[in-house]
Amino acid sequence: MSQALTILQNTFGYESFREPQAEVIDTLTDGGDAFLLMSTGGGKSLCYQIPAMIRNGCGIVVSPLIALMQDQVSALRQLGIRASFLNSTLSSDEVFEVEARLRSGELDLLYVAPERLAQARTLSLFKSVSISLFAIDEAHCVSQWGHDFRVDYLSLDRLHTEFPDVPRIALTATADARTRGEIVNSLALQNAKQFVVGFDRPNIQYRISLKSNPRNQLLRFLKSEHRDDAGIVYCLSRKKTEDTAKWLADQGFKAMPYHAGLSAAVRADHQRRFLEEEGVVIVATIAFGMGIDKPDVRFVAHLDLPKTIEAYYQETGRAGRDGSPANAWMVYGLQDVTKLRQMLDSSTGDEQHKRVEQIKLNAMLGFCEIASCRRHALLAYFDEPSSEHCGNCDTCLTPVETWDGTEVSRKALSVIYRTGQRFGVSHLVDVLLGTDTDKVFQFDHHQLPTYGVGGELSAKEWQSVFRQLVARGYANADAERFGGLVLTEKCRPLLKGDESIQLRKDQVVKAAKKLTKTPLPDDIDVGLWEALRSHRRQLAEEQGVPPYVIFHDSTLQAMAELMPTTLDGFSDLPGVGARKLDKYGGGFLVVLTRHAQGV
Repeated sequence: MSQALTILQNTFGYESFREPQAEVIDTLTDGGDAFLLMSTGGGKSLCYQIPAMIRNGCGIVVSPLIALMQDQVSALRQLGIRASFLNSTLSSDEVFEVEARLRSGELDLLYVAPERLAQARTLSLFKSVSISLFAIDEAHCVSQWGHDFRVDYLSLDRLHTEFPDVPRIALTATADARTRGEIVNSLALQNAKQFVVGFDRPNIQYRISLKSNPRNQLLRFLKSEHRDDAGIVYCLSRKKTEDTAKWLADQGFKAMPYHAGLSAAVRADHQRRFLEEEGVVIVATIAFGMGIDKPDVRFVAHLDLPKTIEAYYQETGRAGRDGSPANAWMVYGLQDVTKLRQMLDSSTGDEQHKRVEQIKLNAMLGFCEIASCRRHALLAYFDEPSSEHCGNCDTCLTPVETWDGTEVSRKALSVIYRTGQRFGVSHLVDVLLGTDTDKVFQFDHHQLPTYGVGGELSAKEWQSVFRQLVARGYANADAERFGGLVLTEKCRPLLKGDESIQLRKDQVVKAAKKLTKTPLPDDIDVGLWEALRSHRRQLAEEQGVPPYVIFHDSTLQAMAELMPTTLDGFSDLPGVGARKLDKYGGGFLVVLTRHAQGV
């Protein structure tokens, strides 16, 4: 452990380990297997990077995305760690060069995609060299019930049989109990030591609103709270992604789209700009974000409902990785549910898969509709106990009013039944309000007992009732009937009068107080802060790397607070290891000295 601590301090520039990093590192260093679930930004990578440097041979890291590999390798090389990757961006000559370095023992870490690892040529190569460990990153991709399933991950159990003496670790930030079990079984890690660290990200503020005019809602949110911040906006379709990015650009934001239909060159360029430039907003489908290590993403916005709570947690977790305040903002509507169910029904999965996904979609919708603390509900989904009042979500900051919706809910369920369980919300509301539309008369619904009985609520209030009944499982939006509502077994006691129901009052959500972009103490000189950021930005541009690869904001803040005047003093800053001290210390000391002298 003393060797691991020395590497942590001298190479990575941190004084001590977080729990349970030391124990995970110790397990792998001693040749044992491990499974690690740790929240985004918790320091998972150190848990395999340090053992790979201690043990003989090269550590092989299985990573799902090219951009993720390149980002991590770039950061490791800044620290003086001998790291490389094998992926499709390399030419044949570059591949041969990496393989030669591996054979000659010149690499500490090598990143590969699961598809490449499955190739006989790659396995043969690895069997001819000394391997220190295998790290399977983003291990939730192995789960067929997960939100980022990659079929090639299913073949990774062969590492257990092909390399029985090489320790393995599977790592993820997102997995409920079922997914954790599938990861362990699929990767043959039944005997691995398991480490499950908390899911809570207290710096993220969770806020969810109903869709009214989504674009205008997004614009108000960005203009009032995140005018110059980096962030991600998630949309369900490629077209909506491109349209929204263009619209945001027209509004003056540095916005660009990202989805699988764009060329590889365009995707790479947009991702590079997002990582390297400041204040870029990426509008993306779920194709974007896995493994993105940008620490200063101040918001993640959803313009459409995610399919699962796991997906929501994973995507919102890309905000605030530096521990500073960040927003997870979303608008949703019943139309999202219909669209997702249509996608689910048209998928190629078997019936069991579709049933599980339906349950997860219902849980996601229910999460949106709760009147209690969102963080408590989110953590409870992952079986983690927490306070019932977090103080940093919309329902805690602005408590939701509820009302007795028993009678109106019975009317709503009754009109679904009496109209044949085949019509959408708009028509059902017309029947309840006694609206004389052509459709009402076409189907003789003006003759039903439920015609005109809903005058106590407005059309918008009735839409809220139907939405909440769907969210709580009393009715479903049938995709095959274009969103027509059908009753579920759960509605019987409510219809019979054997139970009551409390509904939430929909609120007009006002803009929250703007988050502080960088939580700087009051006594830090803003001019010095900007000078340090400018120097960092210049170094990053010269090397073609993101600014945070040079130093994180937390290191710059420590510089501005402590004002070191010597290299020894600079070496005491968090995130300053020996390599970065030698490479950057002098330049930053010049900036600090000039500022102190008023130059």
